[in-house]
Amino acid sequence: MKQILLITDGCSNVGIQPAVAASQAREAGMTVNVVGIVDDGTIGEYGAAEIEEIARMGGGVSRIVHQRDLSYTIQQMTRKTVVQTIHQVVNHELKHILGKQEGGTTVEALPPSQRAEVVRVMDEMSEQSSLRVALLIDASASMKPKLPSVEEAIRDLMLSLQARQGKSEIAVFHFPGNHSDEPAKLDVEWASDLSRMKRLLHRIPMRGTTPTGPALLHVLDYCQYDSSYIHSEQYGDLPARQHEHGTDGVWSDYVL
Repeated sequence: MKQILLITDGCSNVGIQPAVAASQAREAGMTVNVVGIVDDGTIGEYGAAEIEEIARMGGGVSRIVHQRDLSYTIQQMTRKTVVQTIHQVVNHELKHILGKQEGGTTVEALPPSQRAEVVRVMDEMSEQSSLRVALLIDASASMKPKLPSVEEAIRDLMLSLQARQGKSEIAVFHFPGNHSDEPAKLDVEWASDLSRMKRLLHRIPMRGTTPTGPALLHVLDYCQYDSSYIHSEQYGDLPARQHEHGTDGVWSDYVL
């Protein structure tokens, strides 16, 4: 199972709109979940609305949290989305198996004894299934004071995932990248050990723009093509879909 977990304060302003990018990720079979650390006032309200829309279009969940609650929230969201994914798969299989006889069914519609057994199997699957979480971290200028909390949350999430029976891996990206043509930068390839996560965010340069949509597409491409991913800082080396330009769902100008 793979999912994208976006950590941001919202207010994207460059490239394809993030809700459109999240929808493309969903169509490709990846859930997009969003944790928002927003500020007060009008900007915070705009950011919160964007965060909710990204998660809705990405088939995931969103949470607006204070920095002190970030670690717990990320762990809970990750676990919840794993259970939700397995629940959807089981319901799909039940409809396929029982559809002709009973007109389709879900776990909730099963008799109590059968439902209990299915739920037990689902719990085992959620604990034993392989899991990959691609963390996408907003490193725009407004996020600078929040990054220490983000780094702590990543370490806590790694500890939580290591307690699972199934294999769990995390890849970490930040956005924007290190130059104008790079929507997101890969900081850590798929890893399951904490040693790769030490002082992860201290070397990240903070930039003013927030290209959330292009960054989501960048991570989606990595998750889909990571076996042949070209480790280059050039935006042009990614799959051709990221070269597409158009007016639908794209911010018309840079907003600084």
